[in-house]
Amino acid sequence: MSDTPNTEDRSLDDLRREIEDIDREIVELIARRTYVADTVAAVKDERDLPTTDEGQEERVMERAGENAERFDVDANLVKAIFRLLIELNKVEQRESR
Repeated sequence: MSDTPNTEDRSLDDLRREIEDIDREIVELIARRTYVADTVAAVKDERDLPTTDEGQEERVMERAGENAERFDVDANLVKAIFRLLIELNKVEQRESR
């Protein structure tokens, strides 16, 4: 990523296509994360472990904040997205039990 975008060389259509590609990648990553979370749920179920693991959730949120800082993205926004992902995974885990 460059600190200063070179807008002279990029058309609006090119930039929009790049955003479309990034959006697709984000959805793909969410799907991968959901698949792994479903696998975690199955392991928890087999081992009779609780759906919620507050310590793990705290670690995920801490990593989200650190990654936001690393990539110079608003940490509150990133954490809000991760809270939503965590809640969605917990709902799915509860429903599958």
